[in-house]
Amino acid sequence: MTSRRILETKYRISETAMALFLEEGYENVTVEAVAGASRVSRRTVFRHFESKDELAFPDHTERLGLVQRRLVESDPDTDPVEAVIAATEESLRDFLGRPELVLRRYKLTRVVPELRKREVIEHERYVALTRAFLRERLPPDTPPFQPMGLAALIDAIHRSALGNWARSGGKTDAMAELSAGMEWIRRLLASQSTFSTAPLLLAVLPDAPQTRRVLSSLKDAAQELL
Repeated sequence: MTSRRILETKYRISETAMALFLEEGYENVTVEAVAGASRVSRRTVFRHFESKDELAFPDHTERLGLVQRRLVESDPDTDPVEAVIAATEESLRDFLGRPELVLRRYKLTRVVPELRKREVIEHERYVALTRAFLRERLPPDTPPFQPMGLAALIDAIHRSALGNWARSGGKTDAMAELSAGMEWIRRLLASQSTFSTAPLLLAVLPDAPQTRRVLSSLKDAAQELL
């Protein structure tokens, strides 16, 4: 059996399992029932999934591998944050490639606490991967909290875009929302760089209407940098 057929079998088993979970309740569905409905053996189910709670997540290991390859293959001269952003965008595109699976899983994780916990664990695997990459690639003088902070922030924006898409039934533009979030991170980093390197200017001015107008103008200009 080719790798493509193996993957399709895995997805078919997962989609069948999730349909049964939603129809009959997670606790009431056995692995044997999933195997029977999928027309495969119990052994085949466990060849693809280590446990029952993995049945709703057929794509996460492959997607984690996709992100890891994207990071490893990124040009060493590429800004590491940009490399993580590019990998995150590719991850979301891959998620959206199977919309029915994502929507069905979203419904399921809202009503099955065990699967909700498993979903959190899967996201933590992604954060751990991007954090390790940033820790290795960011400049040596980078504050120690920054790799974790950036990895968590990028993942949070990714999850927000995907979650809003799922809650809307697939009607929002998840890629546009993710892009907007990544632009916000870029501006945040740019403003941090600007204020950390720019010299400070202190002045004592008379409290007059003209002074207040000038200060108000300066305040507006400063806001545009943030």
